Amino acid sequence: MNITHEETKSGGRYLAEVDGHVAEMTYSRASPELIIVDHTGVPVELRGKGVGQALADHAVEAARKGGWKIIPLCTFFKGQAERHPEWQDVLR
Repeated sequence: MNITHEETKSGGRYLAEVDGHVAEMTYSRASPELIIVDHTGVPVELRGKGVGQALADHAVEAARKGGWKIIPLCTFFKGQAERHPEWQDVLR
């Protein structure tokens, strides 16, 4: 699965394309050290295939590499964060 990143001045999104369908995880940048993950959208055709999890993993790794923290506003990401105590180093 290929995950790409689009960044804007105020935030951005991670995109995963699988079998012609695109899933996304969007975020807003609250400060240079803090992002707010506010939405995860996975088309019905991709549900149950681990695409949302892959986007969440990607966001966590990007935060670790970039040295910022994540506020999990999105219900999907918040649920994943509760299942992954090893992410606590990047959560706020």
